[in-house]
Amino acid sequence: MPLELLFIVAATLFVAAIIHGSIGFGFPLIATPIIALFTDMQTAVFFTLIPTLLVNIVSIKSEEKFMTVFKEFAPFAIVSTLGSLIGTIILISLNSEFFKLLLAVIILLYLSMDKFKVKTNVVHKHPKKSLVFFGLSAGLMGGLTNAMAPLLIVYSFESNHTKSQTIQFSNLCFLFGKIVQLIIFSFYASFTHVQMGFSLTTLFVVALALFVGVKIKRKIEGPLYKLCIKGLLFIMAVLLIVQVSV
Repeated sequence: MPLELLFIVAATLFVAAIIHGSIGFGFPLIATPIIALFTDMQTAVFFTLIPTLLVNIVSIKSEEKFMTVFKEFAPFAIVSTLGSLIGTIILISLNSEFFKLLLAVIILLYLSMDKFKVKTNVVHKHPKKSLVFFGLSAGLMGGLTNAMAPLLIVYSFESNHTKSQTIQFSNLCFLFGKIVQLIIFSFYASFTHVQMGFSLTTLFVVALALFVGVKIKRKIEGPLYKLCIKGLLFIMAVLLIVQVSV
């Protein structure tokens, strides 16, 4: 692999890990579209796969009362894992550019809800159906594009989850999904030994960035936290649209 590509990937993972550590999620959502600008989608997903596992574990452990959250959100995580399984198989077989564009539209629609004072209580009215719909949709998007976070955020915000619950809920879903992705990639032998070696090496870079990000997270509270999340979503929607158009 070209040295320039390795540098771009490492730098992208470093920045994405700092942001993830500071707000609790966003690592693959940030890193994947940037890396995919310089390589194919499947390679971009793989480069973020192993580091994402580390990021999710650290983020979950940085919060309190994990077992309580795990018991509450395990059903959603299991449903999203099924979606990740389906999405990863499609990713290996087909082009996923359309799904990235669709995701960008979903993000922008959600960000417009506050501006136009549009509210929905579908999650509260139909909790079981919402769990299945959002779980499968988030998992499918995660498997196809690594961008599971927007749909998880929508579900979490509409469910009135706390900051800690949102962080643990989203990271739990990502952790389950990434384990399934790693199994599928290994089964189809969709990576080289060089790619695997480099991906493992980046764990040191990601670990350092996470340490810095977690320190920052403790200073982000309430309204500023949600503002950071929405700003991140808008940037990612723009990146996804640009990526599809180039």
